[in-house]
Amino acid sequence: MDKKFTIILAAGHGTRMKSKLYKVLHPIAGKAMVDHVLTQVEQTNMDEIVTVVGHGAEKVEELLGDRTKYALQSEQLGTGHAVLQTEDLLGDEDGMTMIVSGDTPLFKASTFEELFDYHRQKGAAATILTANADDPFSYGRIIRNNVGVVSKIVEQKDATREEAEITEINTGVYCFDNKKLFAAIHQVKNDNAQGEYYLPDVIGIMKDQGEIVAAYQMKDFSESMGVNDRRALAVATDVMKKRINEMHMVNGVTIVDPSSTYIDCDVKIGSDTVIEPGVQLQGNTVIGGDVVVGAHSKIVDSTIGNRVVITSSTIEESIMHDDSNIGPNSHLRPKSELGEFVHVGNFCEVKNATLGARTKMGHLSYVGDATLGTDINIGCGVVFVNYDGINKHHSTVGNYSFVGSNANIVAPVTLEDHSYVAAGSTITNDVKEFEMGIARGRQVNKADYFKKLPVYEAAKKAEEENK
Repeated sequence: MDKKFTIILAAGHGTRMKSKLYKVLHPIAGKAMVDHVLTQVEQTNMDEIVTVVGHGAEKVEELLGDRTKYALQSEQLGTGHAVLQTEDLLGDEDGMTMIVSGDTPLFKASTFEELFDYHRQKGAAATILTANADDPFSYGRIIRNNVGVVSKIVEQKDATREEAEITEINTGVYCFDNKKLFAAIHQVKNDNAQGEYYLPDVIGIMKDQGEIVAAYQMKDFSESMGVNDRRALAVATDVMKKRINEMHMVNGVTIVDPSSTYIDCDVKIGSDTVIEPGVQLQGNTVIGGDVVVGAHSKIVDSTIGNRVVITSSTIEESIMHDDSNIGPNSHLRPKSELGEFVHVGNFCEVKNATLGARTKMGHLSYVGDATLGTDINIGCGVVFVNYDGINKHHSTVGNYSFVGSNANIVAPVTLEDHSYVAAGSTITNDVKEFEMGIARGRQVNKADYFKKLPVYEAAKKAEEENK
């Protein structure tokens, strides 16, 4: 079996993106474009992958790590020159080499496999991956002779009127006999307007030498989309979004409105889960089965158990165990964990805290830097006061405790099992088991005091008018 190699071209700066971020690092569905390409290439069982880097090389290498080897193109002298930079790593190898751009994030591994198989079957020195485009403008055209054999590639600016009407285009992906590739690369000239060495010129050189040049036409043109500016980035994102949503629906997930649902490529979702409109699922999120993710919720890098209900809320780097629920309009900030059957109601916030099984936190409360046991009731407007202006401090609440409405729990403090905090209290000391903590002034009623207030005259006037 022939060895297989891939060269990923990722050295261009991408000036049309008008961005400080290196072009191939722009994300689509939660993953950088070059990472999408590498991920699909990896699935084709390569013997070696080499990524050609230039601008932003350190950041690309930091992202991709040791999943690929690297070659540096310090000067941007064209795609042919970029391939030449890999000669020290691949030049002496026997086998097949695929060349693909790092800004084409929509290619699938299956298409790469089909290209290699076709190249092998044809015994070709070079095989061009082509596609049929409804609007071929700006693409190089594949020119075939009367028996369908590729004779040349013509760029848009050089095409005759008849050639410009051809809809079979060059996707920019090639498969070569590896040694013949490097032999031909050395013959490429830079006598063109840009003074660059172009990889497609290798095709003409091989044709002139009598080598077999084949072309494999892939089924789906959209896979070949290159991203050179923000408009193309948006179009590619939309294609990827549809692909991801369709995959989840095929696997048993109900997506009520796929057009308004945004799911990153690495998200995992169990069957019979319902995703309502406007939902964003990002990063390495894992969602169980029979979950309801309500409209306009956002979940980032979180783990959601089975039968969880999330209503219009934001979950970040947190865990919700089976049968818990949250919302509407609540927020789990990083390092939060809700146990089984925990209820977090509306307009609540939890940060770096654990709520044990069956604990309830109804509405308008904040729990931060705390460990709460099981079966606790947190009243309305409760605040865990965790910051002293310099440091954060931790609080602990034991099982079966009750924290009344509008209480302030000032950390560091421990409320033991079966403790009780009276409504409106500011707790600064520990509360022992079965004790009630109360910290507020006693109520005093002042007779006739209402008549001394400005509101009294207004009330009298309203009473007269309402008779």
